[in-house]
Amino acid sequence: MGKLKSERSLAENEALASASLLRTSPRKLNLVAGMIRGKPAERALSDLTFSKRRIAQEVKKVLQAAIANAENNHQLDVDRLYVAEASVGKAFMMKRFRPRARGRAGKLLKPWSRLRVVVREREESA
Repeated sequence: MGKLKSERSLAENEALASASLLRTSPRKLNLVAGMIRGKPAERALSDLTFSKRRIAQEVKKVLQAAIANAENNHQLDVDRLYVAEASVGKAFMMKRFRPRARGRAGKLLKPWSRLRVVVREREESA
């Protein structure tokens, strides 16, 4: 027996892509995600291409995956897509220790993040 098919959580004019383990803090990732929210897909891709932040290349891959999902899986028009949502969440925290003076230890926290990008097709303005 298999699992029952769940209803699609997105609207008919939306497509989704996500990345679950990105090696950066959610706070830094949210700065890059905020840079593309609400922008047309082409403009968001060019902004991410020329961004100086290291994580921007990973965000660009997720956005390209969302655009590809929209085109291939949901038959949406690529030229009318825009970034409807770009949400960031915590994944987990790797905990490490660094030796310090006099036999003590310093705690190192290495955060990981997750990213969810939803692209939506604009309605035709008549």
